[in-house]
Amino acid sequence: MLTLPAGPAGSRIVGLGHHQPAKVMTNDDVARLVETNDEWIRSRTGIITRHVADDDVSVADMATAAARHALADAGLTHEDVDLVVVATTTAMDRTPNTAGRVAHALRTGFPPGASTPEGEEPPDLRGVVGPGVIDVNTACSGFAYAVGLADQAIRAGSARTAVVVGSERLTAVTDWTDRSTCILTADGAGAAVLRAADEPGVGPVVWGSEPDITSKVLIEAPEDKFAQDGRAVFKWAIMYAADRARRAVEAAGLGLDEIEVLVAHQANLRIIEPLAKSLGLEGKVVVTDITESGNTSAASIPLGLSKWWHAGKIPAGVPALLFGFGGGFTWAGEVVLTPER
Repeated sequence: MLTLPAGPAGSRIVGLGHHQPAKVMTNDDVARLVETNDEWIRSRTGIITRHVADDDVSVADMATAAARHALADAGLTHEDVDLVVVATTTAMDRTPNTAGRVAHALRTGFPPGASTPEGEEPPDLRGVVGPGVIDVNTACSGFAYAVGLADQAIRAGSARTAVVVGSERLTAVTDWTDRSTCILTADGAGAAVLRAADEPGVGPVVWGSEPDITSKVLIEAPEDKFAQDGRAVFKWAIMYAADRARRAVEAAGLGLDEIEVLVAHQANLRIIEPLAKSLGLEGKVVVTDITESGNTSAASIPLGLSKWWHAGKIPAGVPALLFGFGGGFTWAGEVVLTPER
């Protein structure tokens, strides 16, 4: 007979981290590339600035930086980690996967295949057992999916400490001649550290997809450029996002009046604000990092959560609703307790 390990009661977030490229692109900068202007972009999206990675910066590079920040925030090191989950839809390499590259970089300080810095001995990794490594590609809902998978792995006894990252280089797949999409996209990464806990600090993930609009958000060969039917996405968000998000709150056994923080996918301010209102959360902390970070797909939830947490805008130890939606067409959410300071 098979036996199952007795896992912990749950997991909780013990550290948060983020990384954004130094280069900032303003709306005026975008207007030099395509016919648009600052007022048009702000009124339709809420975006004022976005960060753009240099050509030599990879999704894994940004993910590793965010992961290191989160581990430092948690007071942990790579040696404590037995699972790395990375949500991304813009990784260029098939193998090693992005999570594997992040795990390698956390241990060695540089990505697999890179030359050892001059004067340094390459690390001897023979016989070393690294963490489990999983990539998740559900686009903008990816981080919520990844948190759910990591929490389940911990509760099942397959891991005790997981680094969960959302990282995107969305500008690398942007059509800079399409003003309906190029005004949105940006780059960055956010991360959370989950650890086994005696009491649950991460509620059950609730996830699903919308078959009728699967093809409305695409990054598809051979063009490999981000394209979407913005009206269809906006219509779905206004009609259905609140219903899907409520399911995550119900699954956690809470009422909406108990939610103190809303961290939705930073798709558009004209979606985030109506969603908060529909949920009755407009008087709570509603993360609107989109104004300065743009749309970073799977990175947007952890990026906004970490930035606002480290800025002191989010209280400690309170229920926060994470809810992502987008390409695929997928959605996912869960309630988490914010870290203790």
